[in-house]
Amino acid sequence: MKIGIDEVGRGCVAGPVVAAAVVIDESFDVLVSDSKLLSAKRRESLDKEIKKKCVDFSISVINSKIVDEINIHKASLLAMEQAYINLCHQSGSIKCDGKFTPKIDGAVAHVNGDKLYTEISAASIIAKVYRDHLMNYISLKYPDYHFDKHKGYLTKLHLEAIEQYGPCNIHRLTFKPFS
Repeated sequence: MKIGIDEVGRGCVAGPVVAAAVVIDESFDVLVSDSKLLSAKRRESLDKEIKKKCVDFSISVINSKIVDEINIHKASLLAMEQAYINLCHQSGSIKCDGKFTPKIDGAVAHVNGDKLYTEISAASIIAKVYRDHLMNYISLKYPDYHFDKHKGYLTKLHLEAIEQYGPCNIHRLTFKPFS
């Protein structure tokens, strides 16, 4: 068994950090790649296929208040750790995307791992699709901020909304332009 773990939302100024852990075996035959390189439509399709064909998967969400309390680095590692802990199947090699490993015995970090390892790519896709859906839902509560369009990243549209309305409840107040 192979376990891949990745997170999304580190660079956002609003919304949670989301991590996914995915367990695959030798029968896993879904052709995946880094979620950032795929269209939203392709990610949606792959998300469904991955969930059908993987052995197990788990998703963890760390909200913006916790990100502000402990910092984005610790929040990202915590999200990855929680995603792993929530798996039913925890045996096998464990690969995480990034430079640092969460507190998981045997986990190995790989810079650009989402481009190198199928299990990390699969986790990347599940985390990205989940977070995008969550930001679309949050956009219904805060329509003036257009979270459905930029997903919490600091685009021109998002910055204009912040300038007009100030921060809302899901903004990370320790991030620029707030700090």
